[in-house]
Amino acid sequence: MEQDEYQQLREKYKAKIKEEFGEAPVKGVEVSSREYTEFKEELYPTHYSFYEKMCNLSEKILKLKVDPTKTEKYQKSITTCHLNVTPSGVTSLAILAGISIIFIGILFLAGVPILFKRDPMVILVLFAFVAGMASIPLLKRVPQFMANTWRIKASSQMVQSVFYMVTFMRHTSNLERAIKFAADHLEAPISLDFRKILWDVETQKYSTIRDSANEYLESWKEWDKEFVEAFHLIESSLFESSEERRLALLDKSLDVVLTGTYENMLHYAHNLQSPMTMLHMLGIILPILGLVILPLVVSFMSSGSSPFIIVLYIALIYNISIPISVYFLGKTILSKRPAGYGATDIGEQKGFRKLRNVNISLGKNVSIGINPAFFAITVFCVAALIGFSPIILHSIGTADFDLLPGKDFKMLEYVCPPCEEGMLAGSCGVECNDESKVGPFGMGASLLSILLIAGLGVSIGLYFSLRSKNVIKIRQKTKELEDEFSSALFQLGNRLGDGIPAEIAFAKVAVTMRGTTSGDFFTITERNMTSLGMGLEKAIFDAKVGALVNFPSKVIESSMKVLIESARKGPLVAARALLSMSRYIKEIHRVEERLKDLMSDVISSMKSQIKFLTPAIAGIVIGITSMISGILTKLTARLGSITGGGENISSTGELLSIFGIGIPTFYFQIVVGIYIVQIIYILTVLSNGIENGADKLGERFSLGKNLISSTLLYCFLASVVMILFNLFSSTILTGALT
Repeated sequence: MEQDEYQQLREKYKAKIKEEFGEAPVKGVEVSSREYTEFKEELYPTHYSFYEKMCNLSEKILKLKVDPTKTEKYQKSITTCHLNVTPSGVTSLAILAGISIIFIGILFLAGVPILFKRDPMVILVLFAFVAGMASIPLLKRVPQFMANTWRIKASSQMVQSVFYMVTFMRHTSNLERAIKFAADHLEAPISLDFRKILWDVETQKYSTIRDSANEYLESWKEWDKEFVEAFHLIESSLFESSEERRLALLDKSLDVVLTGTYENMLHYAHNLQSPMTMLHMLGIILPILGLVILPLVVSFMSSGSSPFIIVLYIALIYNISIPISVYFLGKTILSKRPAGYGATDIGEQKGFRKLRNVNISLGKNVSIGINPAFFAITVFCVAALIGFSPIILHSIGTADFDLLPGKDFKMLEYVCPPCEEGMLAGSCGVECNDESKVGPFGMGASLLSILLIAGLGVSIGLYFSLRSKNVIKIRQKTKELEDEFSSALFQLGNRLGDGIPAEIAFAKVAVTMRGTTSGDFFTITERNMTSLGMGLEKAIFDAKVGALVNFPSKVIESSMKVLIESARKGPLVAARALLSMSRYIKEIHRVEERLKDLMSDVISSMKSQIKFLTPAIAGIVIGITSMISGILTKLTARLGSITGGGENISSTGELLSIFGIGIPTFYFQIVVGIYIVQIIYILTVLSNGIENGADKLGERFSLGKNLISSTLLYCFLASVVMILFNLFSSTILTGALT
């Protein structure tokens, strides 16, 4: 039954094509609704599917009527990223999630003080309420954020999509097959968009392929007019009776999208200076500089408060509020990025997914793949065990000890908390036992806490590094081939233009380009034909030994498919197709290099922030913080030990009520270290997005390098400055208080 329905749809579709173009359709363009649905299920992002389920569930729980003026805006975003939700579901989820954040936040933030036997603090409850209320409008904009992400990924493939369609249309003037050819060689999401164009015709939503394509182009008029214009030029070439004018229109379409890409990126680069400066100042420089004065502020406000509660205040600001603000500001900057170029994530292709694991050889042709997450979790667990060892040692009653003989450098240094009179417990009639002491204030504990941050940054960086290391090598090798492939195609086209068969032409080009990456590609192809007796098509596309197995490039694959199809019409047709492709690839490469030059200033500034400035400033600030905290703790302890005479006790209590006992560097460093890891992560994602567009493989590779190197730099500088400054302060205090 299904086969009969399929044949009926096929015949009906073939008749419509014949009616539109006035000729018999070419075989091989069947795209069923099932194909589109399966394609969407396979490539649609998992978090999008989860969001769909949550929206639909929320709509059943809380049915809301959305303002008609906002419904259209919601629907545009929903349609762009192919979400199966309604505006009502989006609004319901935002409100329910906001209420849940308020409820859970109040329970958690009010419960922490209770654990420390203190009354719930109004400021913590207020923070939970504000966070929940602020999340509602943000969650309502989730479809807009998804649509922007979809556009960024799709726009990175705009030039390639036009390139594939033009390449195919040069030798076969059929728009439907050209769209199918582009969809087969592009990655998601634009491949999903192109298949949707075909699917809408297949399901009779639109009567012709042009109507379906024009409806799709409506969504891009606001964002990328050059792409729309280039697509219309490709459509116009169908109606040209002159072959020369038809080819001229196709060439013009690629020129339009290339020129428009360069101009749009030029404006984007010029307008990027102001928001990036604001991002650096408000999200990085000012918060880090604010850490210098924070220990003093905390010391003045910490009287009567648990240090852990004060740390919670700081963590809410530095580990939640600031990173979220920087992230959304960065997403806003990225959402305005025009069409550019994206790179293929080879690791998502079936034949290369195993390279994302750590492959350990067990013998000849035998290996096992271990998920990088195993190594990352192991590193973090070991570092966390060492980092939290001061708390563990104190909890099991381990006696404190000096790190350096003759120096007042304790390993743990738990001190008595202040009592209501301003004196330290134990000096005002209040018992001070191990359970009531607070800390650790010791420099040894502070140094061990740095290992916790090193483990956090290195473990996350190790995961991304191991996941991308093997794959990036193949892509770099493939990139070398793409960079020089235009000249290889030019030579191959010239050989075919001389009337030489394609098989012999490959052998001649392989000899000419021996020693280059292109030469290796042609050599493998020639060897498959001569040694294994394969035909040209199988020598290139064979799943096991084909030349493309070692060079997984969509550009090269499409070039070879064009060669195979055009060669059937004669060597001269194939020669013209290859020479045109050679010129196209060279033009794309030239514009790509100009774009990199435009973005070089902004990118270099961001990379310097990631690799040196941010971790260096934060490391120095932590060293200064440790010194200030150490001085205040020792002064407070020394003043608290003064018990001679009522007047002295009164004046000492007043001083202690002003200074408090400060905040342990142990906790403060952990908060700041987590903030540094978060900022490095966010800036790396933003830098890669501005430079390369939607490039997940490049993003993972950059995260692996930056998280490891920048975190270790921060930890090294924080340790060195902490030791030096505490040596100075210890020497000064010893002389002043003796």
